Amino acid sequence: MTEPRVSMVGGGSWATALTKVLNENKHAVTWWLRDAIAVDHLKQRSNNPNYLSSVEFNTALIAPTTDLKKTIDAGDIIFLAVPAAYLKQALQPVSRDAFKNKIIVSAIKGMIPGDNLVIADFMNKYYEVPLKNNVIISGPCHAEEVALEKLSYLTLASQQYDYANLTCALLRCPYVRCTPSDDIYGTEYGAVLKNIYALAAGICHGLGYGDNFQAVLISNAIEEMERFVKAVHPITRDIKDSAYLGDLMVTAYSQFSRNRTFGNMIGKGYSVKAALLEMNMIAEGYNAAKCIHEVNKQFNVDMLISEATFRILYEGADAREEMKKVSEGLS
Repeated sequence: MTEPRVSMVGGGSWATALTKVLNENKHAVTWWLRDAIAVDHLKQRSNNPNYLSSVEFNTALIAPTTDLKKTIDAGDIIFLAVPAAYLKQALQPVSRDAFKNKIIVSAIKGMIPGDNLVIADFMNKYYEVPLKNNVIISGPCHAEEVALEKLSYLTLASQQYDYANLTCALLRCPYVRCTPSDDIYGTEYGAVLKNIYALAAGICHGLGYGDNFQAVLISNAIEEMERFVKAVHPITRDIKDSAYLGDLMVTAYSQFSRNRTFGNMIGKGYSVKAALLEMNMIAEGYNAAKCIHEVNKQFNVDMLISEATFRILYEGADAREEMKKVSEGLS
């Protein structure tokens, strides 16, 4: 595949940032957005009015559309950048064989609620995409910083190493460094878990815990992540790599982190419903906490932080009491 055709599914911040990189690398992109007004605005004014509106596109190289079937048909490589909670609904109009012989690049750091599946498994189960045809984007990579051309590091994971390298070539640029990997499950589950831990960090911040405690919380969180991904997919990996530890740190500490922001509101006394209503973007850690709770029934991994977060969000447990118990169990 010398000159792959590229399609983007999603109209949010991460889809916009990735399309910016592809656009600047001179790759033509068929771009699906749900919002018809945003599509017209992109065609006329060269920017996404709803997300990262300062990014200007070369419109000769992008084809915005609300036609999902057309978008998928047009691409050899399909980037998925829809929040996990909406992916199943977004893809409902397309046939089961729509992705046949296509490479699926998931930029989604979440799980499908109800199904409790990471994206590679979801695409395999519902659309018969072989696991080897999936590429997972991971690493510390806030869309806002990519848009600002701040130096960022991505890990592209695939069981088909050539596909990981191909995706690296599409995205590599002066401000985006790319590294291939074969750990699709470790990177996917790691990305899911780091959102839960960032949410927990936000809760603790809202409750008034300081930097010293946060450092211990995150140190224990990476150990918890290591235990879980080892149980789910026991291969050799270094949990200190940026795809795991780096992504956890940036999500737990950054001002751009939706999950930390959501957790902070919970810690300050917002109800879960009120915090969800106030967020204008999806905090993937909310659904992830329940998904991981369900998946871990199979593996029975010690998940002190993740389980406390689940109880706060879904069982009405008192945040202060739960985090006190967590603090007593940390080392």
